[in-house]
Amino acid sequence: MKAKNGKLFFRGLHIPDKKERSKEIPIAPFEPDEVSIPLKQHIGAPAEPVVSVGDEVKRGQLIGKAGGLISANVHASIAGKVTAIAERADGKGGTCIHITIARGAGGDDYLPPLATPSGEEIAERILQAGIVGMGGAGFPAHVKAKPPVPVDTLILNGAECEPYLTCDDRLMREQTEKIVRGAKYLAVALNAARTVIAIEKNKPEAIARFEETELEVVKLKKQYPMGSEKHLIYCCTGRKVPLGKLPADAGVCVQNVATAFAVCEAVELGKPLFERVVTLSGGGAQTPKNLLCPVGTPLSALLNEAHATEDAAKFVAGGPRTGTALTGANGVVTKTTSGFLLLTQAETKPDSSTPCIKCGKCADVCPMRLLPMQTAFYSAAQEFELADKYGGVRSCIECGACSYICPARRPLAQAIKTAKAALAPKKGGNK
Repeated sequence: MKAKNGKLFFRGLHIPDKKERSKEIPIAPFEPDEVSIPLKQHIGAPAEPVVSVGDEVKRGQLIGKAGGLISANVHASIAGKVTAIAERADGKGGTCIHITIARGAGGDDYLPPLATPSGEEIAERILQAGIVGMGGAGFPAHVKAKPPVPVDTLILNGAECEPYLTCDDRLMREQTEKIVRGAKYLAVALNAARTVIAIEKNKPEAIARFEETELEVVKLKKQYPMGSEKHLIYCCTGRKVPLGKLPADAGVCVQNVATAFAVCEAVELGKPLFERVVTLSGGGAQTPKNLLCPVGTPLSALLNEAHATEDAAKFVAGGPRTGTALTGANGVVTKTTSGFLLLTQAETKPDSSTPCIKCGKCADVCPMRLLPMQTAFYSAAQEFELADKYGGVRSCIECGACSYICPARRPLAQAIKTAKAALAPKKGGNK
């Protein structure tokens, strides 16, 4: 179906893509000798282990059972022997239980394929397969597949607006038909009459591929943060999600293109979500890659694959704007890991911050029309309620546009996250 242009949203930024190094590199499989699989790689309660040290497991076997409604099953990503079940650092400043598996003999343990499944069967399969939102948030997809209010529109998010990352672009170009079929299954589960795939204009090959399908294609302006759920909904439908409400309240469900792909494989092959495409890029990667990695693949193994340079000063899981800086190379691939960036000193802009010069640029670019400088001021004084009152902390989508544009290099996004964390115990936060 011929693509149409999406609407424009207020403010935002134009950030250099930096996608040239990896966007033409096809997806290749990567097979580590060992994986360490976190039981907490989604929003909600961590999964509970159902295997023991010494057990032989097959690829796709359930090793962690969802710990509640807002949780997700976890499956073995390689066949082999469980060598450890222990709490370890996640590379992001926290810890959680990891199940370590050493590669060995064994086959696959998939669910039975479904033929012409009903909406209820699709939602149940998404639950069984441990599928979560793969655009970064990691919300359990089975919950979104059965919203509390009716939705009429499904939007597949193919914006991939973060610099460097090309995993979704490559997936859209190489697995078009599976993404289309996954979208159809999601639409059946949602009982949605309309399905849209939204792609930024800097991905012309992906747009052309989907124009040959029956999906409605919306071309998006190259604008950051176009992949933000609320802005994507407005650009595709003209609808606005009210403050404090969910997309379903606007009659919409948004899923990442990689999530749709995972749904297709779960329904047609019975394959649980235990691997994903990861982009390796950044100035510190001599050999950028798009790799299909088992969940639990250690970053240390991927550094060798990317031929990391000696001046790789910072490792980031995800994109440079919304990703997380890692405390060394001890991170692993999770269901939501879109990429690992190996950034040099020049790319990280390590200049020290200086006092605010009252230029207002952070407010000029904020897509949520907030006042980040107010948040930073009150957050520094630990006046978090005032930070919310005058800066709008709870409405922040944490896109990082304010930090990017600030000529004084103020850590505005970090100040907002600090205020959110302080406010969360009182009112539940916004994340």
